[in-house]
Amino acid sequence: MTTATKTAQAEARDYLLEMVKPGTTVYTDLRHVNRMGDQRWMDVYIVDGGQISNITDLVCKAADLKYCTRRHSLKIGGGGMDMGFQVVYLLGLSLWPAGTPEPHGTRNGEPDSNGGYALRHQWL
Repeated sequence: MTTATKTAQAEARDYLLEMVKPGTTVYTDLRHVNRMGDQRWMDVYIVDGGQISNITDLVCKAADLKYCTRRHSLKIGGGGMDMGFQVVYLLGLSLWPAGTPEPHGTRNGEPDSNGGYALRHQWL
């Protein structure tokens, strides 16, 4: 990863951390699936101050995911699982790689501060 890419990634993370807190619901909208079913294009949104914000580009930069300029969407490969949840999980891990400062919930009966599970996911 180049220095410019690392700088853009850090800036995207800082900007997202101002808008997104643990427990925030992140919405994904599936735009296209290829014929083989192993590639998906989706957009990512949050509700910030009563306004719907498209954060797809920021998510791609912060979580080091591919942005498809042709479809203006995040492109992710894989199948057989909830790929929208995967995107939100990777976003949480990129924002809180060492975990959240305070536990944001419980998982398996124990306090959970894993960054990957800090955000909630909802399909549009």
